[in-house]
Amino acid sequence: MIDSALVEVLGCPLEESRPKLRLEGAQLICDSCHMAFPIVDGIPHLLPESAIPIQEK
Repeated sequence: MIDSALVEVLGCPLEESRPKLRLEGAQLICDSCHMAFPIVDGIPHLLPESAIPIQEK
């Protein structure tokens, strides 16, 4: 799906401090702003307009 080394260097495009994202299924999750970014055909879609709000647990 997506290389774990790539996930390690990706940061949230919505946060100025660029917190790290975590992989969950076919999405990258930002625990800081509670947004998810889809991974489509192995490519993370990190554009702000691609962000999907997630529910806090």
